[in-house]
Formats: sequence, C-alpha cells, structure tokens
Amino acid sequence: MDTLAAWGSNALLTYLVAINAVTFALFCLDKARAVRGAWRIPEKVLLGCSAVGGAAGGLLGMRIAHHKTRKPLFYLGIPVMFVVQAALLAWLMQG
Repeated sequence: MDTLAAWGSNALLTYLVAINAVTFALFCLDKARAVRGAWRIPEKVLLGCSAVGGAAGGLLGMRIAHHKTRKPLFYLGIPVMFVVQAALLAWLMQG
C-alpha cells in the first residue's frame, strides 16, 4: 500500500509541476501577444488552468509578466485559488 501512496504522491507532484509550468507559460504568452496586438488567449483558459491546480503558475505569471494585475477576477481570484490549493495539498500530504 505504501508503494501505491508513493506513486500517487509522485503523480500529483508531476501534475502540479506541469500544470503550473503551462499556466505560467500561458500568462507570459498572452502578455507578449497583448503587447503585439496579436490574437489573445481567452481569460477563461487562463482562469481554468489556474483553477485546476495552476494557481501558483498563474500568480507567478501575473507578477513576472505584469499581466492581468488590474482585473479583480485575477488579482483577487488567483490568490484565493492559490491559498485553497496550498491548503488542499497540505491536507493531502498529511496522509
């Protein structure tokens, strides 16, 4: 049973790293496209990726790229998602 639990922890960690990397990249890509006036990534995609575990990447993307920092749905919503996700992760890691 410990092997199964360890596999689950590794899978969760891998997922979280991947979704946060993707979310961060999407925020940065959207900012670059905004500057160029090119086609944009829909806000629902940015928020959706943040909601399914990528809030840390979204928050980092907001800070690094200075993107979506004036929209309440982002500057309030993503930090709330981050706190909820961090609390859930801490709870799951307790065993």
